[in-house]
Formats: sequence, structure tokens, C-alpha cells
Amino acid sequence: MAVRWYAVHTYSGQEAKVFQFLNELIQAGDLGEKFTQVLMPTQDVVQVKNGRKTKTTRKFFPSYLLVEMELCKETMHAVQNAAGVMGFVGGNKPQALKDEDVRRILGQAEKTTRQQISEVPFEIGDSVKIKEGPFKDFDGTVEEIHPEKGKIKVMVSVFGRSTPVEVDFIHVNPIS
Repeated sequence: MAVRWYAVHTYSGQEAKVFQFLNELIQAGDLGEKFTQVLMPTQDVVQVKNGRKTKTTRKFFPSYLLVEMELCKETMHAVQNAAGVMGFVGGNKPQALKDEDVRRILGQAEKTTRQQISEVPFEIGDSVKIKEGPFKDFDGTVEEIHPEKGKIKVMVSVFGRSTPVEVDFIHVNPIS
């Protein structure tokens, strides 16, 4: 049989436990030759909370793992009977993932390891107050958002003229 990728559905919050179990199974060598790899795709996210940047790891597919394996009775039994596993996507007849989907998922995982994703606490059109820098205490409107830089462009009124100012997420507060 050929080695293919399969999606495994886990109970919420059990992904890491199942991931560790399957990796230990591979290393133990019992069925290790039939399993190639197990993935729990994640991404690093930078959030701004209370004026502080915090870095967290978020799962791409919560409650799912990707397993590259040879599908046979032994491997199906090992995966389905692991604590925390609900079953394969496809039920008793697991559906192998399409090669282009796997390439896209793996490419996405590699891309986000190089680039952090920022959770944007603002939307275009939001009213904000700048709390630091040369435009401190100016009110403005969010015109553009640049999550990759962690910055927004705010339009402020300077001497009666609308002026664009680029500011870090952490240097502005939303106005309710």
C-alpha cells in the first residue's frame, strides 16, 4: 500500500496529547515503519492586549491532526483507539487528502513559521486616539492596516488638514 496523508479528528484540546502519542508510536518502532509523520499545523500570532504585544501559538485546524501513513487494519486501529481521537475524516473508510491540499497546507505552515501573523485589533474606519509619539493625544480614523508590520495608517487633522500618520498598534487606543 502507498503512504498517504489522512486527517484525524480529535476531541477539542486533545491535539497535543494525540500528537505526542502517535510520535511515540512511530519512535517505538512497533508500527513506525507504516507511519511517516504526524503534523499539528500551527502559526505564531502576535496580539496587542492592554498596550502590550503578546505572542501565542494558534492551531491552523483545531481538533485535527494530519498523519502520513500506510492505511491498513493495524494503523487504523492504532489511530482510532488512541485516547482523545474521535476518528478519521471519512469515518470507517478514511479519505486520503488530495496532494494539492497537502502541499497547500504544508506551504502555509512553512510560510507562517517565517512570518508571524498579527491579530488586528482595529478595522478601517475605527476612531482611535494616539497615545505616544509626536501626535500624542490626536484623534483620528484608521485608513489602512498593515498587520505584517504591526502598524496602521491613521488620518488626523493637523491645522485643519487631514494628514496620514503611520503608528504601531500598541501606540493607539480605540475610541468607543
